[in-house]
Amino acid sequence: MKKSYITTSIAYTNAPPHIGHALELVQADVVARYLRKKNQEVFFLTGTDEHGIKIFLKAQQEKKQVSDLCQEISGKFQDLTKKLNISNDSFIRTTDQKKHWPGVFKMWQSIEKDLYLKDYQGLYCVGCEAFILEKDLVDGKCPLHDKEPEKNKESNYFFKLSKYSSQIKEAIEKETMKIVPQSRKNEILNFINQGLKDVSFSRPKEKVQWGIPVPKDESQLIYCWADALTNYLSAINYGIDEKYQELWPADVHFIGKDISKFHALIWPGMLLSAGLELPKTIFVHGFLTVDGRKMSKSLGNVIDPLEVIDSYGAEALRYYLLSEISPTEDGDFSWGKFKEKYKADLVNGIGNLTARIVALIEENNQEPEKEIVGQAKETREKWSSLMEEFKFNSSLNQVMNLVSFTDRYIDQKKPWQDKNPQVISNLIFLLEEIADMLSVFLPETSERILNQINKREKEILFKKID
Repeated sequence: MKKSYITTSIAYTNAPPHIGHALELVQADVVARYLRKKNQEVFFLTGTDEHGIKIFLKAQQEKKQVSDLCQEISGKFQDLTKKLNISNDSFIRTTDQKKHWPGVFKMWQSIEKDLYLKDYQGLYCVGCEAFILEKDLVDGKCPLHDKEPEKNKESNYFFKLSKYSSQIKEAIEKETMKIVPQSRKNEILNFINQGLKDVSFSRPKEKVQWGIPVPKDESQLIYCWADALTNYLSAINYGIDEKYQELWPADVHFIGKDISKFHALIWPGMLLSAGLELPKTIFVHGFLTVDGRKMSKSLGNVIDPLEVIDSYGAEALRYYLLSEISPTEDGDFSWGKFKEKYKADLVNGIGNLTARIVALIEENNQEPEKEIVGQAKETREKWSSLMEEFKFNSSLNQVMNLVSFTDRYIDQKKPWQDKNPQVISNLIFLLEEIADMLSVFLPETSERILNQINKREKEILFKKID
């Protein structure tokens, strides 16, 4: 049976991780853990994108070798995956000449029939690392980066994306390549209906000194997006051997809304040209603001997820991102809301409930009562159904509803008074069910709850804060 193949986008190494990167990693991790819980084999990929003019300029600005900057920033992303307890199986770097470059060269050769060289004059957004049409500008600026694009005239290789317009549209409409949510699907279809243009797939080496050379033409470097998108194949040995066929196509690509066009238009075009299957699902999340304002260095409000983890732990950050943020719409990070949910849901919710039940455990082998089993079963069915729809916040909310139910059950039965063995058995069963469903969201917390039950020893799950 084919393994499920889950990917995040690969993070760009011109800046260290921010909290939006943590959101995407955690969302993908939840799905990977959920599938494994269903006894599915999973290969989960993340990594870093390390080529392009932005990285070259950033290295110059910081007076560093480009390779040193990439190593430094990629290291921070690898550290984030470890500290966030992300269960990825591999971490790809696009500067890896042994693992990644053979796949890029193979892809270029596979789509060569749809590449042609031509002189081109257009508006180039350094932030997007792409040419941008004048009609897409807002007040003469790129709407994503709020900067005027540069006027460029150069000779580039172009990819015949327009040739695959109808096939991409059909795949999206028939959902052989599903785009989640529906609003993003509609957005991509509207874009196709306006008419897809061929895409510049190289830059002159004299203008971009940091990238992968075009095969047989070292005066040009491969367009950074053609390079970056290929990571989903190079990471599984495309260009090296045939092992990639065991995993491809990807089951889910997790990406942000700012790169949806690259993944839902250019990437499918490349795959169709290369004779490869399209990814099954492209899941698109929104942006994160901070206290209702866009994150930016100038405002000084960029949230470093590693600092949050160092102060409150990975589970607290995972919980906030999964419970408070809509999976597919823009969300907001607020320190006030974060601390409020930490105290109410983790310290006084899961933590306090676990302590109350563990304190009651004695030798007890009774089966839980039918109505208690039914309550847990109903919760689990809703939890699972919502997970299948990528509704992480609603699914986690079902688990928290069971936490509230169990708290009320304790208050109602008052088992500390008579040590009723049946009630205690019911409580242990409910806590085990809570821990099991929590395992995809808060894996460390889940494991610690089960250890407390088995050892009958209380420990503090979440430290109190002022």
